[in-house]
Amino acid sequence: MHYVLCFVAALIVSAPPGESRAAEKFKAVASFSILADLVKQVGGEHVDVTAIVGPDGDAHVFQPSPLDAKAVADAGIVVVNGLGLEGWVARLIQSSGTKAPVVVASHGVRPLEGEGEDTGKVDPHAWQSIANAKIYVANIRDGLISADPADRADFEAKAKAYLARLDQLETEVKAAIASISPKNRRIITTHDAFGYFGRAYGMSFIAPQGVSTETEPSAKDVATIIRQVKAQHVPAVFLENISDDRLMQQIARETGAKIGDKLYSDALPGKGAATYIDMMHNNIAAFVKALQQ
Repeated sequence: MHYVLCFVAALIVSAPPGESRAAEKFKAVASFSILADLVKQVGGEHVDVTAIVGPDGDAHVFQPSPLDAKAVADAGIVVVNGLGLEGWVARLIQSSGTKAPVVVASHGVRPLEGEGEDTGKVDPHAWQSIANAKIYVANIRDGLISADPADRADFEAKAKAYLARLDQLETEVKAAIASISPKNRRIITTHDAFGYFGRAYGMSFIAPQGVSTETEPSAKDVATIIRQVKAQHVPAVFLENISDDRLMQQIARETGAKIGDKLYSDALPGKGAATYIDMMHNNIAAFVKALQQ
């Protein structure tokens, strides 16, 4: 009996490395939820992905915790947006002491300059252009291959399949925009996050100066929105950070503009549009609903 137990133990110790490795997924950390989804799409079953800024979170104002530093320290790869989106991420990576490679997903994107209060800065919301999202996917694929070369073939296959889905998504977005009269392709948003979308697909997005994304607009902010809608004859307003229905009704009543459905710009929602492709479908459906005559 003792001989049999020793023999079994020897088999376990000498098991091929691939068998034990298969039980452990490669750990990836993404700075925010949209990036985390792209990593999941490429990494598939080989990768366990953690988002530092989760669904419905705001990467602009996020404050990392010690648990976030531990997640980064334990990661096999860290994926960030870059372009100044995550002002906290360099400090987090340094304080974690991680040795993991850092992939800047936006590397190779042609950045746009911010507008309004962000004039002179780079607009970090590059994923709003699907062409840029393809660049993100390619960078993530290459980063995963470099960090986990054993699964290269799967990463390449999944990236190729996902890029084909993004091609289809872009075709759908262009067809949807084409269904909107050119004179109606103008909206106001309270968060200036759609510059890349507007440039890519021929829409004009206006974000009133002085309207913060961190708090509900004041009476003065609402008056600014009303004046701008009237002056520019904007057909629709998307008020991402107004939860008070009375303010939305006031703007609609005084301007005649439609109040659009909820948009997602910097984060995936906790429910509903749970992937990047779902998010883009949600937003384009909201645009069409508000802007089609």
